[in-house]
Amino acid sequence: MQQVKGSVLKSRLGFVEDHFGGDGVSRVIASLGEEDQKALQMILTVKWYPFELGKRLDNAIVQVLGGGRTEFFERLGEASADKNLTTLHRGFLTEGKPHAFLAKAPAIYALYYETGRREYQQTGDTQGVLTTSDAETFSAADCLTVIGWYRRALEMCGAKQVAIVEDECRARGGAVCRYKVSWT
Repeated sequence: MQQVKGSVLKSRLGFVEDHFGGDGVSRVIASLGEEDQKALQMILTVKWYPFELGKRLDNAIVQVLGGGRTEFFERLGEASADKNLTTLHRGFLTEGKPHAFLAKAPAIYALYYETGRREYQQTGDTQGVLTTSDAETFSAADCLTVIGWYRRALEMCGAKQVAIVEDECRARGGAVCRYKVSWT
């Protein structure tokens, strides 16, 4: 069973608290089942949690606070990058070297997900491809958070006008999740 680190769940709830306050967090958690509510009472950043719990949390956030708009997931990803890459995982950033940062994608993926892998291939001076393979579970929402996370992370490395397009997605029937990345 695919699992995610508690840091993923904490960053989601942190985003909600930062943008919607404690009431927003309470409303999101109250919309979940009793077992999920219990699991989210005390999240440890280093502990593994079921991917499905994160998926249900993401869906609750978007439904309760985001009006069902899926672009809300990209904002969640950006907030997660801001939170994690300015503290705990700051060492991954490589100022002025986006390709060097993206080359760390396998190690970064392993910090957040228990199964599967993410690889990076440079395809030009300011472009490349991230590919996620062999994850046991997946969701379109998670892919959108990945887009937001990497876009913000690349901006933190100094890249400008970052564009990320997912041209293949397992949640939409693809064999892998593949993201084309470019910047100036």
